[in-house]
Amino acid sequence: MATDNRPLSPHLQVYRPQLTSVLSILHRATGILLTIGTLLLVWWLIAVAAGPTAFDTVQNFIGSIIGQILLLGWCFAFYYHMCNGIRHLVWDTGRGFELTAAYTSGWLVVAASVALTAFSWIAGYATLRGL
Repeated sequence: MATDNRPLSPHLQVYRPQLTSVLSILHRATGILLTIGTLLLVWWLIAVAAGPTAFDTVQNFIGSIIGQILLLGWCFAFYYHMCNGIRHLVWDTGRGFELTAAYTSGWLVVAASVALTAFSWIAGYATLRGL
């Protein structure tokens, strides 16, 4: 019985990632990031109930560079997961499966996620400056 040295199924060394597969993986990753980011929210809520010292500790962490990067990532993850979820709802109607439509909607999800994240942060900083 002759054996071939080729893989039984495609893998990362053979298969070239496409936009649809990358966006699918990113959708799963942002779901995980949203779960992890919720722990930061829970920490903040517990600190609010625990008193001023605990609250100041959390606020100092969130106000640090690392905290701001985590909040930015959480914000992007939220908007990406939401926009891609809407894309999936459209797919559930049986529309948007054509190759050009799938790529167009994929790039639209990425652009909308970046734009919504930027808008949220700009509006948030503008509100802080106005106080």
